[in-house]
Amino acid sequence: MSTIPATPPARSEARRTVADAGIRRAGVLGLALLGSAAALALVVRGDVVRPPFQGLDDRWLTWMGGPHEGLYSAVASALNWFGGPLGVVVPIALLIFLLVRRRWVSAGFVFAVYMAGNMLVVQGLKHLVDRPRPAHPLVRVDHGSFPSGHAAGAALLVVIVGAVLVPAARRRAWWIGGTAFTLVMMWSRTWLHAHWLSDTAAGAMAGAGAGLIAWWICAPALAREARRIARPAKAVEPEPATAAAAR
Repeated sequence: MSTIPATPPARSEARRTVADAGIRRAGVLGLALLGSAAALALVVRGDVVRPPFQGLDDRWLTWMGGPHEGLYSAVASALNWFGGPLGVVVPIALLIFLLVRRRWVSAGFVFAVYMAGNMLVVQGLKHLVDRPRPAHPLVRVDHGSFPSGHAAGAALLVVIVGAVLVPAARRRAWWIGGTAFTLVMMWSRTWLHAHWLSDTAAGAMAGAGAGLIAWWICAPALAREARRIARPAKAVEPEPATAAAAR
């Protein structure tokens, strides 16, 4: 008994079902990551000077000892600038690109999620915990060591770009590269003695978690915008030769 091949609408619906399942998994992962960051914050807040894992933080900081020069120092310093004031260049450039392309929903998503993730989630946790930083940081720092804003910003940016720019077929490679970038950012903050290791872990979890939850919530609107943008392109496709010959 022969099988009838799936029609293009059926294949499209199947892909949409798979994408929806992936978004749901992302949302669940986001809740788990953000919840873990919040739980870690409560643990640290109980004793900001000597939390239960301070021994691990001290040991890691010892491994991050000098000499702080050469290639490692250059990479860490560059990432310090990227995660600081210079870091806003990337989301601003992304926002301008989306506005020029008239992708209003994506632009609103980028602006709202980036601002909320950094201002509400990260700064909220900083004020809640107010953990002292390691002694003698090698770069200028503000108050509150927990969580790392640089690590949170890196993870959040990876999720935002993956949600609005990276095609679904290429997202696995993007997540792998984005995870590596976030890990390097985490290393750089401890290398510069700006954060404890647990600060960077909590920052990465908070940033990624906030981004994934926002993507989960906004996925239907982003998907509708993507279909609207794709529709005109399909409308101008040339007619198949067989159809033209039949006329």
